[in-house]
Amino acid sequence: MLPLVYVVVTSVSYGGREAADFLFRDRIGELLWNTTRLLLGGVALSVVLGVGAAWLVERTDLRARGWWHGLMCAPLAVPAFVNGYGWVSTTYAVQSFAGAVLIVSLSYYPLVYLPTVAALRRLDPGLEEVSASLGHSAGATFARVVLPAISPAVLGGALLVGLHLLAEYGALQLLNYPTLTTAILQQYGTSFTGSAATLLALVLVTFCLLLLGVELLARGRRRHSKVGAGAARRPSRVRLGRRAPLAYGGLGVLVLLALGVPLLSLARWLVRGTSTTFDAGQLVTAATTTVGLSVVAGLVACLAALPVAWLSVRHRSAVTTLVERSTYTASAMPGIVVGLALVTISIRVVPGLYQTLPVLVAGYVILFLPRAVVSVRSSLELAPPSLEDVARSLGCTGSEAARRVTLPLIAPGLAAAVALVSLAVSTELTATLLLAPIGVSTLSVEFWSDASSVAYGSAAPYALALILLSVPATWLLGRVSTSGGDGS
Repeated sequence: MLPLVYVVVTSVSYGGREAADFLFRDRIGELLWNTTRLLLGGVALSVVLGVGAAWLVERTDLRARGWWHGLMCAPLAVPAFVNGYGWVSTTYAVQSFAGAVLIVSLSYYPLVYLPTVAALRRLDPGLEEVSASLGHSAGATFARVVLPAISPAVLGGALLVGLHLLAEYGALQLLNYPTLTTAILQQYGTSFTGSAATLLALVLVTFCLLLLGVELLARGRRRHSKVGAGAARRPSRVRLGRRAPLAYGGLGVLVLLALGVPLLSLARWLVRGTSTTFDAGQLVTAATTTVGLSVVAGLVACLAALPVAWLSVRHRSAVTTLVERSTYTASAMPGIVVGLALVTISIRVVPGLYQTLPVLVAGYVILFLPRAVVSVRSSLELAPPSLEDVARSLGCTGSEAARRVTLPLIAPGLAAAVALVSLAVSTELTATLLLAPIGVSTLSVEFWSDASSVAYGSAAPYALALILLSVPATWLLGRVSTSGGDGS
């Protein structure tokens, strides 16, 4: 809660008149408008792409569905700022509102695609068969039966896209599209005190909280659960027929835009770029630092999540629920807000920690703790507490029962928590730019240093290394989304 409390307290103490004079400028209105329309356009396009691709892969007679599924997930391995680099280094025509919406949507639509695929695989195909028997077309069945049933998954994916768009800095800065996030870092760079940046951070956090509220209202109180497991069989595939070329062409264009352009641009700059001279030693050092910070942050976040998950599962109460929910406030704070808060707090309260590795790791843990909590809690809920009771009855103490019985059961969840946080840390940019100690650099920072100075050839090796580090996470997410379903 520390960054959120800091932003609120600092903004309140700023002075009402001065704050109003700053926030009601024409420039702030422009930033709000840019952020709002990017949010609406990016979320809408991501939902259309994600849901449409998921339906084609899961509900039609599309050939090589497994290959198409992998290609639809693959853009997650290309960080958004690397995607922006690939497009901008190819053509400056994308430096516009339309270009920004297109590129961020191509980067984040898998966040809608993956939960939609998982929901479609769990959906009872009998519902669609009943609709078809009543004379409804495939389109009407999708709109009136399938879409309402999978709406929680679609809304959850849309929420993730929206939060990522509000937090995005690197891609939008390269695309020369100003938003609240890009303005915060610019304000911090021009004013060492960061007062104006803090006010903008409060506006951005409010935006994020409103987005969370809108998603909750859209979800409503409608129950989507049902009695019984449904029909455990494969759904009937919609025959594409004459529409097959259109379906294959649409998916092919999506793959070309999301993967082909950035990867071809990256290859071009690696082979032909005039600025391809780079320090191989620096690349190895940055990669080693990235992996080291990722592993350390993953372990610390997992250790921090353990007591939270333990209390929320084993000792449920209003207080423990509040403790657990407080960790999720980080999901409503972009990395730039967390970084700004920790920079100012470290300068004013503990100056000895300013620009040190502990503060950087703390920033990572605050940002990605929700991922660890979710993973650890889901594993802990599957570990029966009765086994601990049996261990105690056999003479084990509480700590011994936890170590010898519960820990082996939740070990896979702990490993997943470390992996998820580590992989998120490896591509984090904005908090790292603010918090990294002098002389400590990661792959994302080195890439940003070269790409922002138009040294595209020098940036290419760092972009390639970032993609390679992201591939395992993409493979894992793709496997998780297809577990328990038809793997064809």
